[in-house]
Amino acid sequence: MGSSARCEVRAATAADAAVVGGLLFDFNTEFESPTPSAEAFAARFATLLERDDVMVLLAEDPEPVGFAYLTLRPTPYGDGPLAQLEELYVRPQLRDRGIGTRLLTRALADVRGRGAIEMHINVDEVDVDTRRFYERHGFANIEPGTDYRMLFYVREL
Repeated sequence: MGSSARCEVRAATAADAAVVGGLLFDFNTEFESPTPSAEAFAARFATLLERDDVMVLLAEDPEPVGFAYLTLRPTPYGDGPLAQLEELYVRPQLRDRGIGTRLLTRALADVRGRGAIEMHINVDEVDVDTRRFYERHGFANIEPGTDYRMLFYVREL
């Protein structure tokens, strides 16, 4: 297990909700983030995966080893939607084998195919490896034509 050459990336369906829920639970557990149960995530993904504005990609080798979860939203700044990469996860023992790159490459192709005009990603400032990964793939936290960083703000409701 673990050769990116064998890794296949495909669009998830509602039938994959439990697998995606389990992967997201593993992701949150790895980083010691508060998390609903895998079962709760599975129930939510069963609904989310039926939506046209949600996309989940699964990396399989041959069992599931990672996923990308994206949402699309309308914007008045262009004719297509904005894509948000909500989560991208590869099992820890399989990182640095190109699986994340395969997921991101497929995600970019798929959202372009849906007419998206930009992809947004939020990354914790202290997560240097993840920031380097996205920067290597052309993402920046400085908007073209400016010399200051973009920041993300959050407030629970």
